[in-house]
Amino acid sequence: MKLTQQQRAWLSLAVLVTVIVIGIFTTSTDAPPSTPPASATTTSTASALTASWYQVFFTAPLYPDNDPKKHTASLDAKLTEFIASATASVDIAIYQLDLPNVTQALLDARKRGATVRAVTGIDILNDAGENPSFKELQKAGIKVVGGNPNAIMHNKFVVADGARVWTGSWNFTTNDTWRYNNNGIAITSADLANNYTATFEKMWKDGLFGRQRKPGGVRHVLQIGGATVENYFAPEDKVAEKIIARLKQAQRSVDFMAFSFTDDDIGSILLQRAKSAVKIRGVFETTGSETKFSEYGKLKDAKLEVYQDGNPYLMHHKVFIIDGKTVILGSFNFSQNAEEENDENLLIIDDEPLATAFTAEFSRVLDAAKSAK
Repeated sequence: MKLTQQQRAWLSLAVLVTVIVIGIFTTSTDAPPSTPPASATTTSTASALTASWYQVFFTAPLYPDNDPKKHTASLDAKLTEFIASATASVDIAIYQLDLPNVTQALLDARKRGATVRAVTGIDILNDAGENPSFKELQKAGIKVVGGNPNAIMHNKFVVADGARVWTGSWNFTTNDTWRYNNNGIAITSADLANNYTATFEKMWKDGLFGRQRKPGGVRHVLQIGGATVENYFAPEDKVAEKIIARLKQAQRSVDFMAFSFTDDDIGSILLQRAKSAVKIRGVFETTGSETKFSEYGKLKDAKLEVYQDGNPYLMHHKVFIIDGKTVILGSFNFSQNAEEENDENLLIIDDEPLATAFTAEFSRVLDAAKSAK
């Protein structure tokens, strides 16, 4: 279904209006949820998958999240360590930031002589209630550039020393950390860092956001640690096409977790692959999933194994796992807004251990969805 600009704007608002001890192999600030279901559980295992060139982390949302004393050993601590290890530079492009320790890590980086630069959405930057952390950065002399007034600067990435990248679905907020299902990945690769830096420069230095930005300066296919990694940015790189191309190659299975999934073309590919005996399983964030725009109803009507999530807050992943060996992840929701308007980034990683880690996370999210029904 192709939506009008007004419909897309309405849908984004509806979804965005309506976490974390790190799990084994983290978008917006929301009102308190209804009473969690009796089946809700809390995971408190603090571990992560570490490879030679990456570390991946998952949130373990607290149901209910009503005790700040439990906010320990989380993704925010891992990102703080990531920033603290930077000696020369830290570039951060983040939709939302309200975590005190992450904010302080950026201030400390500047104090020790590192160059710190920041990008966010202009609406966030101009909203006194949304931007206290950005104001702290500005007071310390850190330049914060805001952009994309007609959509959102939805990236969640950090580049340290031009050599390491942090990205994923996780915004740097209390809600994203302790209430929402999210992922974060730290990758050591100068080549990948060059891609993110090139895109960051277009926003921070040139003031180009959303449709203003043109392709260029990015190597889309990289070899990192013996794995093939594809890297794309929206809207300039036609990201949905890249996702569809990989989904068409699925031979055995596609598992997905989707905060917002309204792209008809991506949904149609899943239906096609299911007819070719590819096992399709998915979990949708409940908010917005029952609207006419969501792919949930069509996939459910086709008897595919799809569920609404069991998190009483938000299930915020944007992930596909293909054939147990390829992971698609990043800030990119499966929607026209992400494809055409927002500032987004995406990784497609062919690495079986990483896929195994994400499959374990998918299983946890799937079990919670089934238990909630």
